Amino acid sequence: MFEAQDIREWRGHDVVDHGRHKIGALEAVYVDTATDQPAFATVMVGLPTRHRLVFVPLGDATVGPGYLKVAYDKKQVKEAPSIGTDGELLAEDEEAVFEHYKLAYRMGEGGERRLARR
Repeated sequence: MFEAQDIREWRGHDVVDHGRHKIGALEAVYVDTATDQPAFATVMVGLPTRHRLVFVPLGDATVGPGYLKVAYDKKQVKEAPSIGTDGELLAEDEEAVFEHYKLAYRMGEGGERRLARR
């Protein structure tokens, strides 16, 4: 897995699915607060006048020349929970992101949220 500081350098680059179909552009990286490792990214999708940010897990993601390839299908990513381009992920919506990708969710040991934007 790549480091959080490395993946942040990829902001604005294409995000593609396992078949190299373009999903959108990398907007931000969210780290797991328990491990401080990149866990999810937001990808800008939609029409120019109606952009939104969808969440996609970074597990098994790889980088190629000018793109970030995620392990999920374009359709699944585009149907993921989203926020507005100037929004933020609310604590009560965090679990739905994990559930969409059938990933286990648990709060941090001290009850803290799992994801933080970095």
